[in-house]
Amino acid sequence: MIIIKYAQIREMDISNGEGVGVSLFVQGCPFHCINCFNQETWNYDKGKEWNDTIKNTFLNLINKSYITRVSLLGGEPLYNKNLDGILDLCKTIKGKYFSKTIWIYSGYKYEDIFNSTSDDMLKRQEIIKLCDIMVDGRFVESLKDMNLKFRGSSNQRLISIKHSLEKRCIVLYN
Repeated sequence: MIIIKYAQIREMDISNGEGVGVSLFVQGCPFHCINCFNQETWNYDKGKEWNDTIKNTFLNLINKSYITRVSLLGGEPLYNKNLDGILDLCKTIKGKYFSKTIWIYSGYKYEDIFNSTSDDMLKRQEIIKLCDIMVDGRFVESLKDMNLKFRGSSNQRLISIKHSLEKRCIVLYN
């Protein structure tokens, strides 16, 4: 069984991406941003165990016709201990529900992920390539802006992954 530690599943989420989605808040984060809204997800060991029953429940939630999006956030979905599980989940979602968009929120910057060839970064690249929108960058309290859509601070970007990969440069999502 591939392990993910998670904190919460939100069944009808309208705040972490466009449309109505299902959100998975994973457990574990190495960044510890000052005034993070989700500090209780930092410690990987405090999360709930992901198993086949939870995965199937999650996939059944996604299967509803009004669900247009899946959001992966946390904690840090690209945290090294969650990589195999998140990769497996993204592959499953794209294979079964190819019309659903996948949003991923990460403290890692897009260019840092694609400018490295370490084993963990290669897995992160593979995950990102399966997603549609990435909100990248750590939350920065001094750049906090409550008027921004889908992100907390102005340094964070909404990136169109498909277009960024095609053009080989960062293309922002509007």
